[in-house]
Amino acid sequence: MTQLLTKTEIQEQAKVLSGWTVEESKLYITRTFKDFIQAIEFVNKLVEPAESAGHHPDIEISYNKVKITLTTHDAGGLTQADFDVAQTISQIK
Repeated sequence: MTQLLTKTEIQEQAKVLSGWTVEESKLYITRTFKDFIQAIEFVNKLVEPAESAGHHPDIEISYNKVKITLTTHDAGGLTQADFDVAQTISQIK
């Protein structure tokens, strides 16, 4: 099983992630796009990196807004995998 990060490790890693919020052992970001089509195009760009990492975000789409939630479900909280995927997602335009 993947190792949970400590609160200190989570705070340190969260400092370098622009736009992400940590709440209740989950990492969140909401991205806003021009319209639904651009929102879906962004979601489609998440597929390959998530598959490659073997770590999949929870995704909510509401017209032009995409909310991404990361947590390691089987570990019961945040692990390094969540922050690694968050870094990758942050680079996707």
